[in-house]
Amino acid sequence: MPAESLSHGEKPRVRFAPSPTGFLHVGSARTFIFNWLFARHNHGTMVLRLDDTDVERNTDASVQSIFEGLRWLGLDWDEEYKQSERLDLHRKAAEAIFAKGLAYRDFTPAHAGDDNQSGSQGAWLFNPGMRELSREESDRRAAAGEPFALRYRVPRGTDRTLRFKDGVYGEQSKLADEVEDFALLRSDGMPTYHLASCVDDADLRISHIIRGQDHLTNTFKHLLIFEGLGAPAPQFAHLPLLVAPDGTKLSKRKHGPVVSVTTYRDAGFLPQAFTNFLCLLGWSPKNDREFLPVDEIKDLFTLENVNRANAVVNFTEEDPFDAKAVWLNAEHLRALPIDELSARLTPFLVEAGFQAAPEKIAAVTPLIRERIRLLREAASAADFFFLEKLPEYDPKELVPQKGDAALARRVLQHAEQVLATTTFDHASLEATMREAAATLGLKAGPMFQPIRVAVCGRKNAPPLFETMAVLGREVCLERIQEAVSKLDTLA
Repeated sequence: MPAESLSHGEKPRVRFAPSPTGFLHVGSARTFIFNWLFARHNHGTMVLRLDDTDVERNTDASVQSIFEGLRWLGLDWDEEYKQSERLDLHRKAAEAIFAKGLAYRDFTPAHAGDDNQSGSQGAWLFNPGMRELSREESDRRAAAGEPFALRYRVPRGTDRTLRFKDGVYGEQSKLADEVEDFALLRSDGMPTYHLASCVDDADLRISHIIRGQDHLTNTFKHLLIFEGLGAPAPQFAHLPLLVAPDGTKLSKRKHGPVVSVTTYRDAGFLPQAFTNFLCLLGWSPKNDREFLPVDEIKDLFTLENVNRANAVVNFTEEDPFDAKAVWLNAEHLRALPIDELSARLTPFLVEAGFQAAPEKIAAVTPLIRERIRLLREAASAADFFFLEKLPEYDPKELVPQKGDAALARRVLQHAEQVLATTTFDHASLEATMREAAATLGLKAGPMFQPIRVAVCGRKNAPPLFETMAVLGREVCLERIQEAVSKLDTLA
């Protein structure tokens, strides 16, 4: 499985094969990312294949969600297929396996159409009455239109052991006698997951199958199908599961939107930060670094560094996002060039109802970059830049810690006078305000707090002089005048 196991000049072909029965799960996204990293690290081919043969559960909305999520991640693929467009290939493969005597028709109504994966219909391994049915009787009943499922004839009583070396979990083995006669075709003629997946993997020349650990036990069935197809089995690597804080597998049904990729997108995660986070869930670069650009992860990625232990995604009902994911996102935000960050902030500001010229958003961006962790936080961090009128705030906020309303009024009225004539750029504003503080015999804190609250509507705000320069003279003077009038309520 490691890159070193590839023969000289051989380039891997890997696939991501989601089933469109719901939104793109974060675990599925990580599987896609790990396949992409393996392919790109080894200069191979990335195949996207929709495993959409479950017609009862597939939805167009799910297909759209998968593509939206993958496109948001910004990681490409080289080839694209839909399993539903390959049904003839699957059925012909099933017929070929049947013709070799490696499968039999099961006419049992209780089992017809059952894929019989572990625990689905009981513990039976095979149905002797159907398995031992003569070919003539089987053909007669099929010709009469009796429905049947086609099952693989797993070797019995041979002490045969099925084996493969997993790229993460090492040597794996299981007695063939412990594998049930699993279905290849359902009674409606539709291929099962096992058949369709293996037939497509063989036809598309997939060299490495990298998928979730929950598929590990399926691999023994898949080895038999590849054998029945007369095709070499790919190399396998199974990834540790993503689990909730209580140790249960992350589930769409149990954990809801927190496991959907689009939830992270809509909250304002950067795709590169989300990719960084998912990679650290089950993989380690072995250099103790956590903040990693995607290109660097690609250069470092090997399956040898994938852990066997399940990875915990930490979240609560109050805080749906893992603290490490949020921290990484903040780090990636700060690493972006201002123009790119400004472009990414714009849709969130527009969604919040703020209309502003791109130049103003670009001017605001460096002032709030250190104050946001998610893109959506820009709306609350920067609202006062875009609002015509500030939200209501407590006039007491205008009063310095060691002062009173009279001092606040004196500061604001003096500021109003000097700001009417000073140049409105950062350097000039700072010089003017510090000179004003000296004139009033005040230190910076008592001087600047009333002004900051007056123009921003809060104590905690970006650097004052840069903020005032972006707001402009007219807005600052108007807000200072309004603040003076608010102080009247404290008299």
